[in-house]
Amino acid sequence: MDYVLRTDALCKSYRHFKVLNGLSMNIPKGAIYGFIGKNGAGKTTLIRLVCGLQTPDSGSYTLYGRKHTDREIVKSRRRMGAVVETPSVYQDMTAEDNLKQQYRILGLPSFDGLDEILDLVRLSDTGKKKAKDFSLGMRQRLGIAISLVGDPDFLVLDEPVNGLDPQGIVEMRELILKLNREKQITFLISSHILDELSKLATHYGFIDKGTLLKEFSAKELEAACRKCVRMEVSSVGALACVLDGMGVEYRILSENSADIHAKVNMSELVLALDRAGCSVISANERNESLESYYISLVGGGQDA
Repeated sequence: MDYVLRTDALCKSYRHFKVLNGLSMNIPKGAIYGFIGKNGAGKTTLIRLVCGLQTPDSGSYTLYGRKHTDREIVKSRRRMGAVVETPSVYQDMTAEDNLKQQYRILGLPSFDGLDEILDLVRLSDTGKKKAKDFSLGMRQRLGIAISLVGDPDFLVLDEPVNGLDPQGIVEMRELILKLNREKQITFLISSHILDELSKLATHYGFIDKGTLLKEFSAKELEAACRKCVRMEVSSVGALACVLDGMGVEYRILSENSADIHAKVNMSELVLALDRAGCSVISANERNESLESYYISLVGGGQDA
């Protein structure tokens, strides 16, 4: 398999705080890689390292097969585009002038492809409207347009739908999918909105405290996110005792509810609970979501 980015035991500290702790990840060519973790888990630090904005304390990474210490790593970075944290745009310029400025910064000999980029991000009809008058969604798309100058085939996006309204989120999703399918652009996307990420990603990496906990394809995640039966009962303690006796895997959600991750004879279970003085309030079959899987993996809050 061809990989755009591979990291090997990356470490990065700020004073005495270790932000990345032996992080190893692999992003296949053509993937939309969803990078998931709590605030402070190390997502943005990893992105800044890959973009060359910072250097690792130890470990290494390769970009298009070139090690980060290679003198010619700059050639690999020319194949990258990035929108880190907030889009860097000139507020008093139009969308077209913002792109022209990026062409000049990169030293490109002409503005070839500029109109195509504006069409791709649906900003070709903004005319003389300045970026400061754009909606947040338009500014996000302009940031991606700027990152597309130079014809990169790897885009790094840090929270691309953060703060967008539902329509803006849909537009961003459609743009990412279009660029991936039609332009064969590989994506590394850090996002808090896990439900939205699950509609895009072909691969996932789960980071916690600077370490990659798990990395797998969307198909492998689908297999891991098993079906379960969510039960609401009068006493989850009694339910746990009965399920332990049956040798059934489960996860307690609250004092009155739990997810059962196995096929179970419901008639036998209800009778056993009745003998234990526990009433069944409801039982529903569910598919575990990306968000619930992530929470069970890292343990604790939902602040991804």
